[in-house]
Amino acid sequence: MTQAATTVVRRQIAVDAPIERAFTVFTERFGDFKPPEHNLLKAAIAETVFEPRVGGHIYDRGTDGSECRWARILAYEPPDRVVFSWDISPQWQIETEPDNTSEVEVRFIAETPRRTRVELEHRNIDRHGPGWQAVADGVADDAGWPLYLSRYAALFADGSSASPTS
Repeated sequence: MTQAATTVVRRQIAVDAPIERAFTVFTERFGDFKPPEHNLLKAAIAETVFEPRVGGHIYDRGTDGSECRWARILAYEPPDRVVFSWDISPQWQIETEPDNTSEVEVRFIAETPRRTRVELEHRNIDRHGPGWQAVADGVADDAGWPLYLSRYAALFADGSSASPTS
């Protein structure tokens, strides 16, 4: 596998929901499927906030009131796509230099009026510099994006099915 091939991690899942609902659940309920153990704060996470606008952030707020802004919203185009930065370094700390961050694009594609395919692409991972492969390995691992997407799909499990694919 070439270095270029490993700088992108792609995953997808299909949910039984109209495209608008799939997009809204992803952005408005991000904290409901983000694993609470994915935490850079010293305190437990009280909530994860997804600010629905370009220039907004995704951040965790701790039970002690502390905040960790770990992503910036780069594109917000309901109900089709959202793009955000991944401001977490290979040392699993906040990266403050935007040139050293990767980005995640999530696309929502209506397969039918009641079923949506959600395609996630985490790209430019090599921008993180030395150790970037640890970021690629972490987000590709079962405890990375596959876990996020399976927990996201579970939010639609109110009698309808969701079928994950990779």
